[in-house]
Formats: sequence, structure tokens, C-alpha cells
Amino acid sequence: MSVVTRFVPSPTGGLHLGHAYSALDAFDAARTAGGRFLLRIEDIDQGRCRPEFEQGIYDDLMWLGLSWETPVRRQSDHFDDYKNALGRLSEMHLIYPCFCTRKDIAAEIEAAGGAPQGPDGPVYPGTCRHLSETERYERIEAGESYALRLDMTEAAARTGNLIWRDLNEGEITARPERFGDVVLARKDTPTSYHLAVTYDDDLQGVTLVTRGVDLFDATDVHRLLQALLGLDTPDYRHHKLLTGTDGKRLAKRDKAATLADMRASGKTPDDVRDLIGWGRHT
Repeated sequence: MSVVTRFVPSPTGGLHLGHAYSALDAFDAARTAGGRFLLRIEDIDQGRCRPEFEQGIYDDLMWLGLSWETPVRRQSDHFDDYKNALGRLSEMHLIYPCFCTRKDIAAEIEAAGGAPQGPDGPVYPGTCRHLSETERYERIEAGESYALRLDMTEAAARTGNLIWRDLNEGEITARPERFGDVVLARKDTPTSYHLAVTYDDDLQGVTLVTRGVDLFDATDVHRLLQALLGLDTPDYRHHKLLTGTDGKRLAKRDKAATLADMRASGKTPDDVRDLIGWGRHT
């Protein structure tokens, strides 16, 4: 089976060294195996994504010497695909609308004396899970904002035990219930990262997902969605994260130095590879 990898940046800012590491990791994995490397633009957050940042992604990757198959899949062009996937989960009675704000959830957790901690923080207490169909309909018709959550307990019961494979760690037993009832879409955004990335990896025939260790636990949720929707399960390899001098991982929100800045200052692609320790990567 041919190896198919992908790099999936969001056009919400400039690429930094951490992105370069991840892109090179996926590109080299495909090239070494004589496989295919895909670029996908994950632009579901229409409020933050910008055309100039998308163009910057192409410019940066070409500067690094990477090439990819065309056409590039842009998630915002395929919202109907994710709506259809949500529809399938809804027909299975695994989706429900949640009208809670973050403030509501925090108050509910405080009143209950705390909540279990999941990989992403406190687990949603399930406040809206047991609303009647009538109340759900009336609140939606009234124009209230809502998120669509997955009934995790029921979903996990449907699939039973699930396993996925990390090339570094071996077989992993999925424990998606740790996340609680994850959000799969919102009133004005027909998909979440979890749903879109899982759907697209299957649609595009990705066989090896290379990404940072910060997404290791999230793979449990993706494995569950694969089982529910009848999607293929790729292999995974979660690589280290690059950190700055302060020890924190590089992030756009912390204004990490961008590849465009480095290019403008006269640095070369080889300089970037030296900076990220390419050739010594794991």
C-alpha cells in the first residue's frame, strides 16, 4: 500500500519553525516511501482565516523546497460533506444540541463540586444531554446559540473497544470517554476539528498521519469517529514539539518568529533545517 501523508495548516497567521518541522516530517515520510504528500488548508474558522495567510503557507512551503499534489483541499469549500457526516451521526441518535455557554458550564461544574479532568480540561457535565426533543426544538427555533455534542457514553457503547497504532508507541487502546461529550459542530460552523480532520483523512486516502504529540490523546476521539462512520484508520506517528527559549511550545498566539520573517532577514531553508535540528529528528 502506498504511503500517503499530509500537512494541514490553518491560515490564521504565519508559519513558524514548529510548522516547518511538521511539514518536513510528513513530506520526508512520503518521499522516503515513494508515496504521496498532500497539503490541506484547514480553514473552518472563517473569522480568523485570511487569504493572505493561505498564500503565505504556499510561499513558505515552496521556499522550503516542498511540493504537493493539487488541487489542495480547502475545508471551507466542503462544509456540506461535514453536514452529511453529522447527519449520519444524528440518525444514529448520537448528537444533541447543547445551549450552555462557557459561563454556564463553569457554574454547573462549581455547583457540582468539580468535574473530572479530561485531556482538554474539565469534562462537560452533560447539562443539555437529557433535554426533551420539544425543548430542544423550541430553543433552536427561538434562535438560541448552540453546539452539537456527541453523546460519548452511547457512542463508545456502540463501538466497543477500539485500537489504533502509533509507529513510535505501538498499539494504543482508545479511551475517548476521557473527553466527555465533545463538540462536533456549532450553530454557525458545521464542523469541528475532530470531525473535519477524521473525515478528510479518510476521503483523501491518508495512510500515515504525522503530527505533534499534543494531539496524541485526541486520536482516541478520531478513532471513535472512524468506527461510527465506517472510515478507514490510518497509522499515526506523533513527533516532538519544538519549544522556544522559555520552554513553551512555539505557537502563533505567542507571536513565534515566522518563516516569512526569517526569509526576509536573509536566512535560507538550510538555516531553518539547522534551527529545528532536522537530520536529528525523532
